[in-house]
Amino acid sequence: MAAAHDLEIEEDVNLNMETEMKEELEEEKMREGRADKDPFKPRKVHRIVSKWMLPESVRRTYLERANCLPPPLFIIFISIAELAVFIYYAVWKPQKQWITLDTGILESPFIYRPEKREEAWRFISYMLVHAGVQHILGNLIMQLGLGIPLEMVHKGLRVGLVYLAGVIAGSLASSIFDPLKSLVGASGGVYALMGGYFMNVLVNFQEMIPAFGVVRLLIIVVIIVSDMGFALYRRFFVPANGSPVSFAAHIAGGFAGMSIGYTVFSCFDQALLKDPRFWTAIAAYLAFVLFAVFFNIFLSPAN
Repeated sequence: MAAAHDLEIEEDVNLNMETEMKEELEEEKMREGRADKDPFKPRKVHRIVSKWMLPESVRRTYLERANCLPPPLFIIFISIAELAVFIYYAVWKPQKQWITLDTGILESPFIYRPEKREEAWRFISYMLVHAGVQHILGNLIMQLGLGIPLEMVHKGLRVGLVYLAGVIAGSLASSIFDPLKSLVGASGGVYALMGGYFMNVLVNFQEMIPAFGVVRLLIIVVIIVSDMGFALYRRFFVPANGSPVSFAAHIAGGFAGMSIGYTVFSCFDQALLKDPRFWTAIAAYLAFVLFAVFFNIFLSPAN
C-alpha cells in the first residue's frame, strides 16, 4: 500500500512538472508571437546581440524588453560627423595627397595641437579629424560594428559616456606622454568601447563567446594591430615634410574602457549610480584628469 501511495505521489509530481513546462513553453511562444507582430522587436537580431553582449544570466531580461526605441543614434551620429569632416578636408578642401592627409589638416580648428591647448574644445574635437582613408575606415568599422550592438543593449547615454571618456583620456594622455605632438582621430573613443567589451568577455568568456566567437575576436585583433601599426607609422616614420601625430590616445582609451567601460557595460540590469565600482572608476578617472590639467598648466614642455 505504501509503495502504491509513493508511486501515485511520484506520478502527480511528474504531471505537475510537465504541466509547468508546457505552460512556460506556451508563455514563451506567446511572447515571441507578440514580438513578431511588433515591428520594433526583431527577435532574431536581439537574440544574436544578447549572445554577443550579455552574459546568460541577464539575456532573458534583455529579450523581454528589447526594442530599437531609441535607435542607436549616438554611434551613428558620431560616425556621420567624422565622415563628413573627413570628406570636407579630402574633397572640398583638398590635400596634396588625400589618401593619407598630410599637413593641411594641421590647420583645422578641430585638431589637438600642443601650442593651442588653451582652446579646450580641441581635447574633444580632435576625434572628428582623421589622417587618411586607412585611419577613418578602421575607426568607422570598429565603432559601428561594436558600438551599434552595444548601444542596442546599453542605450546611447551609457555608450556615449564610455566613448567620450576614452576621447578625453586619449587627448589628456597624449598631452602628458607625448606633449609636443599633435593628435587626430577617434581611436580613444573606439578603444574605450573595445576595452569595456573585452573586459566583459574576459570575465564571462564561456557565456559571451558563441559559435565563431574566436573568429570574430581574431578579426578585431587584426584591425587593432593594423590601426596601431598605422598610428606608430604616423608617429615615428612620417616623411620629413610631414607632421608626426601621437598614438597615446589608443592606449589611454583602452584603459578608460577597461575601467569605466567595464563597469558601465557590466551593469546592464542594475542602477549604475548605485554601483560602488562605478564611483571608484570615476574617482580614478577624475584624479587622472586633475593631474593632466595640473601638468599642462605648470609642467608641460609645450609651455
